[in-house]
Amino acid sequence: GSPTAAGNRLKVRDAPTVEQWLGLEEMAIVRGGLRSSGPVVVELLIEVRPSPSSSWEREPLELGNRLQVGDYVDAQDSARKWYEAIVREVTPETVKVHYFGWGSRWDTDLPRMKGINPKLNPPAPLWTKTARWREQIKVGDEVEIRESTSMVQRPKWHRATVLAVGKATDPPRELEGTAELEVLEDNGAGKKVPLKLLKRKRQILVEVPQEIHNYTATPLTPPPIQNTNSLDGRVETIPAAQPPFRRWVDLYGEEICKVNTHKTAKKQTNSPATLNYTMESQRKPVEVMKPFNNIHGSGFVRESLRGIPPAPGTVGLHNLGNSCYMNSILQCINHIKPITQYFLKGEYLKEVNKNNPLGSGGRIATAYSSFLSDIWTGEFSILAPRLLKQTVSCFAPQFNNNYQHDSQEFCQYLMDGLHEDLNRVKTKPYVEQMEANGMEDSKAAMESWKKHLLRHDSIFVDHTQGMHRSHLTCPSCGKESIKFDVYSSISLPLVPAKNRPSIPLKDCLDQFAAGEQLDEQNAWYCSSCKKHVCALKLITLWNTPDVLVLHLKRFTFEKCPTVDGRLIRRKIEERVDFPIDRLDLSPYVLGPKDPEAPPIYKLFGVSEHTGTTANSGHYTATVRNSEDGNWYRHNDSAVGTTSGDAAMTGGAYLLFYQRAKGSMRWAGMEKQILLEEQRKRDGGGPNGSVAAAVEDADGFREVTNKKKKKKPFS
Repeated sequence: GSPTAAGNRLKVRDAPTVEQWLGLEEMAIVRGGLRSSGPVVVELLIEVRPSPSSSWEREPLELGNRLQVGDYVDAQDSARKWYEAIVREVTPETVKVHYFGWGSRWDTDLPRMKGINPKLNPPAPLWTKTARWREQIKVGDEVEIRESTSMVQRPKWHRATVLAVGKATDPPRELEGTAELEVLEDNGAGKKVPLKLLKRKRQILVEVPQEIHNYTATPLTPPPIQNTNSLDGRVETIPAAQPPFRRWVDLYGEEICKVNTHKTAKKQTNSPATLNYTMESQRKPVEVMKPFNNIHGSGFVRESLRGIPPAPGTVGLHNLGNSCYMNSILQCINHIKPITQYFLKGEYLKEVNKNNPLGSGGRIATAYSSFLSDIWTGEFSILAPRLLKQTVSCFAPQFNNNYQHDSQEFCQYLMDGLHEDLNRVKTKPYVEQMEANGMEDSKAAMESWKKHLLRHDSIFVDHTQGMHRSHLTCPSCGKESIKFDVYSSISLPLVPAKNRPSIPLKDCLDQFAAGEQLDEQNAWYCSSCKKHVCALKLITLWNTPDVLVLHLKRFTFEKCPTVDGRLIRRKIEERVDFPIDRLDLSPYVLGPKDPEAPPIYKLFGVSEHTGTTANSGHYTATVRNSEDGNWYRHNDSAVGTTSGDAAMTGGAYLLFYQRAKGSMRWAGMEKQILLEEQRKRDGGGPNGSVAAAVEDADGFREVTNKKKKKKPFS
């Protein structure tokens, strides 16, 4: 049929005519009417095939001839893998494509036709070489999601699970907690926006387990959202978003990829690659090789390495630049089983204290939880604990550098920081320190511990803190001061003996229990003499926690014999002989001892140092795995089997012990408090009545119960 015009408007039929298909109508229409002069000439190329089943010889040229910038295609990379892509540039011989889900630095020039480059194939029509996985996605499927904090050009990818799939007709949601993406597409208003395949706007809700450390709002699990399906009236339950841990993403955007696109699933083997350290207990100190700038582990961007670890929870840690002091401590405290399980099971989430001014708002705790999750997944042989180091450094600037540090100082800060992040006490009252002069030790200890609980209560208090009795005596007037203080580690003096190859740990404990006279730098103020005096100080353990850290005081400061006022740092290199499977502290504990959980310990970790000062040299760790009971030596990323005796060297610095039998919360103080309350209840009020619940000055209540009436004989 021929074109018709009515009021300068073209009337188009439902089925296109030959003229419409060839574009003749546009050539024939002029302003105000139809062209009146002559026919329109169109040159056509007609291909004929011998039979209906024969192939079209020019078919391979079809796509190449009509490719334009902005077309969506399937494109092959140099590894001959096919990906969804968009055309960025077109030349007579090449087509530049951008692969969806990959940075623009991977954009590639492909041949426009076959035969131009025998090593590369030209683009193919979209979804002829790739799967239409986006259209088939459903709840429960696994995908890959960009980490919310990763760089645009060097994105990090995590596995995620689909929790909900939005409808194509849903209005687009405002996305929160998403990754920063390249802006490569024009939105029609002169602004560049991130790409969306075929400009489709469907969205899905995903959960990224490894992003939980970036989620800071509360509560962790809000109530689900009820959405009604307008088509059939069904009610859908969709979890609430908790970005970036649980967030909505564009299904056809570049924040999402098909599973195994970047994180390829590796075949599992039953024989992990490890080193076997066959060292005797008399081994010589390790000779540490230093790089050109004296920074261990510097010069490389070190990332986590997937692989099978030698044992569950036994993973090497990359040195991020003189961070061996941190690695050594992390390897030891990783095998404090009750604390590690507390994090892995997510129990810490309900106790994160985000308003504690002495904590980090829960950030150190969540970063440590993420670190433990990576270690215990069984998917990594080496980890780069970069997030944990950065988080700690934000709140402890002394560690925000590439200098070597004292592993004992880092251990103290990390455990204190975790304690404050998980402190169950939300509002701390002012508490005065209590003098125990004239009081029974048991009562003074109990009252001191109750005061401690008014400000400190966490899983670290449960398992890693004990009490000691501090007794100071003025050498001039004999005035005494007795206090019960809380400790989380015990510093033991080393007294080298002549003609002996090593120092027994018992000698260190005896020296600790013998007391000392304070020097002028640590003088005590005597209220009777009205001056600071070099008091006699005696510290005695009242009780011991489930996890006991012994700090061997290897580093000393001595006065220089030739220069007045100058101090010389020295390291005691003598080997300390310490028990591996049975350290009995009963003779050193003054308080009650429970036969169900006696103060007998077994070693599970040693932080070791090689070098001359605590802030130089190199740190390693020898650790007993909390699951298989075997010993492993950790030298940053290198992990090898060993024995507990192999740690008995001149480099042993921190000894980590755990109670061999039973468990005592609060180092046994919980049981003592319960027994005391039971005695009060047994005493009761007059005639067995219930006494009023009255708070004492420390905020504790004494509550007594009614005595049970005796049943009459029948």
